[in-house]
Amino acid sequence: MQISARLLRLLSLLETRRDWTGADLADRLGVTARTVRTDIGKLRELGYPVEAAPGVQGGYRLGAGAQLPPLLLDDDEAVAVAVGLRTAAGVAGIGETSVRALAKLEQVLPSRLRHRVRALQAATVAVPGAGPAVDADVLTAIAAAIRASERLRFDYTSHQRTPSRRDVEPHRLVSWGRRWYLVAWDTVRDDWRTFRVDRMTPKVPNGPRFAPREPPEGDAAQFVQRSAGAATWRFHARVRLHASVEYVRARLPIAVDVTPEGPEVCVAEVGSDHAQMLGLYLGLLDVDFEVLDAPELAEALAKTGGRFLRAANAGSPPAPG
Repeated sequence: MQISARLLRLLSLLETRRDWTGADLADRLGVTARTVRTDIGKLRELGYPVEAAPGVQGGYRLGAGAQLPPLLLDDDEAVAVAVGLRTAAGVAGIGETSVRALAKLEQVLPSRLRHRVRALQAATVAVPGAGPAVDADVLTAIAAAIRASERLRFDYTSHQRTPSRRDVEPHRLVSWGRRWYLVAWDTVRDDWRTFRVDRMTPKVPNGPRFAPREPPEGDAAQFVQRSAGAATWRFHARVRLHASVEYVRARLPIAVDVTPEGPEVCVAEVGSDHAQMLGLYLGLLDVDFEVLDAPELAEALAKTGGRFLRAANAGSPPAPG
C-alpha cells in the first residue's frame, strides 16, 4: 500500500491525543470527514489498532495491538532513528539489539536516506562511554511511571554509599555526562531531588497517580547540571564577582547558584574537587573577584598567583642596566 504524507500526518495526530473526533481530524488535515474514515481504514489494514469510541467523550484513539505494526516514518524521523540506534550507548543489554534493528532499518531505507545516514556516520566519531551502564528495564520502568504520572518507589544508594528507600513523583529522565538521572519530587523530603539511575532499584507496583508539578527552575536539564555537579564537589566557596550574572553563567564549566548584587556584580556559590582547581576556574572568567568565606581558596590563589608571577618574570628580558 502506498503511504501518503497525509497518512503519516494522521498517524502523528492520533499519537498525540486520545479523543480526536472525525471533524477535528478533517479540519487539521484539510480534508472531508469521509476521507478521514477512509484513511482510518487504511491504517487498520496496515495493522494499526485505531479504536473509535462513540458518544460526546468518544473519538478516534490509537490502541495497543497484538503485534508490532510497520513503522511509518517521514525522512527526518527515519534518519534520526538510524543515527540514534548507531550511537546508542550507556544502556546495558541493547548494544547487539540496536545493531540488529539498525540493519533491518537500513535495508528498507530509500537510497537518498541511506546516503544521509552513512554521511553522518562517516563524519562523526563517538567517544566510548566511561560512565556506568544503565539497565534498560530500569529506564523503561521509570519512563512508564513518568508517562502514567504514577509515584515511583525504589531502593537507592547515595554517593556516600548510604542505602535508602525513596518514594517520589517522577518528572523527567535526563542524560548528562554519560550518565542517566531522574528528576523527581521527593514526597518525604518535600523537595525536588536528582537521582542517578544506575543506583536505583525500582519496586513494583508503582504508587498512586499524582498531578504533575511545574518543573524545578523551569528546566530539568539545568537542575540536573547544578544539583548533580554540586553533590560531587569536595570543596565549596562563595565569591563576589565583578561581572553580570549572564556573563558568569555562560563561562563557568557547570551550572552554579548566582545572585545579582548590581548590574555588574554578583555572588556565586561555586565548588570543585579542590581549592586549586576552583581557583583556575575563577581565573578563566577574566574578571575581578573577592573570596567571601573560604580561606583555603584565598591561600591557594596566593600560591598559584606567586607561581605564575615567577614564571612570567623568568621569561622576561633583563631590565636595561
